[in-house]
Amino acid sequence: MSECFGIDIGGSGIKGAPVDLSRGDLAKKRKRVETPQPATPEAVVAAVAAIVEGFSYRGPVGCALPSVVRDGEVRSAANIDPSWIGVAGEKLFCERLGQPVRLLNDADAAGLAEMRYGAGRDERGVVLLLTFGTGIGSALFHKGKLVPNTELGHAHFRGMEAEDYAAARLVEREDMKIDWWASRVNELLHHFEQLFSPDLIVFGGGISKRFDDFSQHLTTRARLVPAALRNNAGIVGAALAANKLA
Repeated sequence: MSECFGIDIGGSGIKGAPVDLSRGDLAKKRKRVETPQPATPEAVVAAVAAIVEGFSYRGPVGCALPSVVRDGEVRSAANIDPSWIGVAGEKLFCERLGQPVRLLNDADAAGLAEMRYGAGRDERGVVLLLTFGTGIGSALFHKGKLVPNTELGHAHFRGMEAEDYAAARLVEREDMKIDWWASRVNELLHHFEQLFSPDLIVFGGGISKRFDDFSQHLTTRARLVPAALRNNAGIVGAALAANKLA
């Protein structure tokens, strides 16, 4: 198919749109709603259905969720309600939407998009994509193949979870100065470099649009570039994953 629908579910917002897969771009202006609080399965699925139905779309749908997803089952819950854990999420979305659904980790979706259309295109080495937002997401690729569900934002770093140390919310909601925040990010990048020795690090998430404001504080051995698809990567990658259902 040349067009599929992508949904990106985050801790603060849910956004979606049909995606033109020939271009790797949104076919129509995306729609965004606030993530329900609490973000229970029933509430989130209803919000997703409202977005999809608002476009009168019929066909495969990809949903990117801030969770470990294995065989359609949700195995963790980051910035969404813990009642998601153990839910057959893919089946739940399929039943509510009445159309085929592919459920996957949100950062993995963003990584798929960047590897196909964006900053990681044609890169055959080790690529690490990190998304900085409410939390920190990660996607790891080797020779173009995804290693799913890495969830490096929940790795322990300096006595806490990595995302509590360096998520973009510290700047956007808690008023941390961006240069101070960037110095923390730099420490984290060095740690991940020690673990994975990437050839390329792609810096994603909403704050990546300000990359030029803080990139001088980031001193990685690997090439470091901002995500090309910026905050639409999750939508595009989810749609790309759903295309396999067509």
